[in-house]
Amino acid sequence: IGHGALAERALLPVLPPKESFPYVLRVVSEVLSSNGSTSMGSVCGSTLALMDAGVPLKAPVSGAAMGLIKEGDDIRILTDIQGIEDFLGDMDFKVAGTEKGITALQMDMKIPGLAMKTIGDAINQARPARLHILEKMLEAIDQPRNTLSPHAPRLLSFRIDPELIGTVIGPGGRTIKGITERTNTKIDIEDGGVVTIASHDGAAAEEAQRIIEGLTRRVSEGEVFTGAVTRVIPIGAFVEILPGKEGMIHISQLSESRVEKVEDVVNVGDQVTVRVREIDNRGRINLTLRGVPQGELPA
Repeated sequence: IGHGALAERALLPVLPPKESFPYVLRVVSEVLSSNGSTSMGSVCGSTLALMDAGVPLKAPVSGAAMGLIKEGDDIRILTDIQGIEDFLGDMDFKVAGTEKGITALQMDMKIPGLAMKTIGDAINQARPARLHILEKMLEAIDQPRNTLSPHAPRLLSFRIDPELIGTVIGPGGRTIKGITERTNTKIDIEDGGVVTIASHDGAAAEEAQRIIEGLTRRVSEGEVFTGAVTRVIPIGAFVEILPGKEGMIHISQLSESRVEKVEDVVNVGDQVTVRVREIDNRGRINLTLRGVPQGELPA
């Protein structure tokens, strides 16, 4: 357990922040035999495993175990000690870190104490050993892979206005349930407005993100959108102007001339270009086709 805690502490400072990599990480290091430091071997092996898995580490971490033999006033510091040097020596001092600094230290001693100078010498002597090991590690993989394993779930994390969380959830959770069913994703929203989308299909997760961003995007009067007609009712037609967000064109706004029947102008599935005429005090979006050239690109 102690060795695992040391390896974990050595890697924690280089893990990416949750905002950019919202995954739970689990690293298992199984040591079948050793003639040296299993914890420092675990640090090196875990670094390589995380990079191979596509985890964007801030920097790779390596480690070395330093030993010491003390006979009276005569002190010798040993680098990257073997099992027998650990067993017969007076110190087992693990030093782990990146090229730029140390991320974890742990010391076992069999003597009453050491001078601070000796500890400093051991840390300084460990540096070239750590960098040599790091150089060999980078020969195997010099940076994290650009893509995750195809077996890893895809997670997207982004932030929305906390005041609009209710819009995404909808009455009784209907809106968010509809998004998850439509895209086959899992969606979590924190109180602060951080949205996390999980899916085994990256395209599905992106589609869910587009829908949520559409729901939470603030629409202004005068903006122009092109979208599909989703519903037709006797008094007008509904158009999806953004993913998950609809506005209504009243029958009087379908044409410059009088319209007897909505279907004479638009039908479900038609692509139309509309302008936002007004947003009423209930947040409903009223659209118009009048004076809007069809095929006009959104502003």
